[in-house]
Amino acid sequence: MEYDTKTPTYQTSDPTSFAFTSARERWPAIITGAIDDVHRTVSSISSSDADKEKLAEGKAIVSALASLKYELQHNRALTPLPDDSFPDIAGYNAELQARGTPKWHDVEWLYAECYLYRRIATLFSMARDPYWKAYDIFQRQKMSTFKSSRPAVLELASRYREIIEQIRGSKNHAVVDASDPAAVEEAEKVLFTEMAEICLWGNATDLSLLTSLTYEDIQKLQGSNARKESEKNILVNDLGKAFEVLNRAHKEGKESRRVDIVLDNAGFELFVDLVLAGYLLATGLATEVVLHPKSIPWFVSDVVPRDLQALLEAMQDPKAFYESASDEHDGKSNGQAPAPLSDDEAANVKFLFDDWSALHAEGQLILRPNRFWTHAGSFWRLPKTEPDLLEDLKESELVIFKGDLNYRKLTGDATWPASTPFVEAIGPLGPSSGIRVLALRTCKADVVVGLPEGKDEEIRATSGGGGDSGARKWAWSGKWAVVQFSDGKS
Repeated sequence: MEYDTKTPTYQTSDPTSFAFTSARERWPAIITGAIDDVHRTVSSISSSDADKEKLAEGKAIVSALASLKYELQHNRALTPLPDDSFPDIAGYNAELQARGTPKWHDVEWLYAECYLYRRIATLFSMARDPYWKAYDIFQRQKMSTFKSSRPAVLELASRYREIIEQIRGSKNHAVVDASDPAAVEEAEKVLFTEMAEICLWGNATDLSLLTSLTYEDIQKLQGSNARKESEKNILVNDLGKAFEVLNRAHKEGKESRRVDIVLDNAGFELFVDLVLAGYLLATGLATEVVLHPKSIPWFVSDVVPRDLQALLEAMQDPKAFYESASDEHDGKSNGQAPAPLSDDEAANVKFLFDDWSALHAEGQLILRPNRFWTHAGSFWRLPKTEPDLLEDLKESELVIFKGDLNYRKLTGDATWPASTPFVEAIGPLGPSSGIRVLALRTCKADVVVGLPEGKDEEIRATSGGGGDSGARKWAWSGKWAVVQFSDGKS
């Protein structure tokens, strides 16, 4: 807490904030989904002596989740987390003690939401049976949503294969007149922008927010037409600055051109993150890409290391994955049998599997979890609480922070005026930090910075924008986005 911004933060007691709705509506719904998931698994466990302990522990977890939901809905006080032997527990509990005895409906939003998922994690980390220790209550949802993203996956697989094969077949990485270097560079910039914007809008399927998403809704949010329609809703777009940094390092022939991606959601969003990573490596804009997942199931859909394995396994045999209607990965298809994939569609997905698996095996695509990403506080604390991680990130040309939660943590989830410069709102990770930050964020929470003067008021005045209610409702829907850059190496 001592390293956080002194600007007031969003509270669950504020009726004008999305925090108010989250604590009273979203969180109980998410816990209900978790209860249903574990109950479904418990129902599939046999009652034999061999599975007796596993069955009993599963039932106990269901009961504990139900108790947590009751506490939340009845506005009880947050209680200290049980010690599951991981060092972050001490930090959570020390911070809870420093806050007094806050109740669910009157507490800092960011701390309480992180506490919620960390408390759920203890129910599994403290289990005796190895099955439950490794259990991810959100795995079914993540893979179901990836399956429901089939149209966009197939479109992007075809486009990615076309681009990668073109790059590898051309010394200039672009089908333009090689005698015109400016034209080559402009073509590469356009392609980089397209890839990054695909990566940006992949966040449209954040499961912790879109808890009742239908199959049709997912299709509307994904695909090239949706991306083109959404370009006008990017309120700040610093992709040109990010390209300039990477392109300059490439032209200078720097031996190591590392790009880091602090991941957000699994499923389709992880898929598009890999599309961007593969593109950067193929063009030479990066020589290695380091992916930073969470260490525990987090905010429903966030990436944990096993999600990368699950994604690649699905892509290794796309026909089996997309043509099946299994209980594990049954997409919301309104009762219709999945249509078979064509041979070309399957080959395109398999191409991506082969490409990404090879990059991973060769050490160009690296997975690097760190417990810091699931600490309760903002990223303002990074230099003081996790200096080794900061030093590692300084080795990168560009650190891309994906999604809404990472943006909230970058900015301290504080009530900044919307015109506050981004480099100011990210505090110690801004100027002179030693790292270059690029935030790719679709807006799904109150905090937003870096907007031109008057822009916030202009959008508030539109239908559903919040008007004079005091609420920045336009920033809750995911319709609007910001892409913001800070050069901490300059």
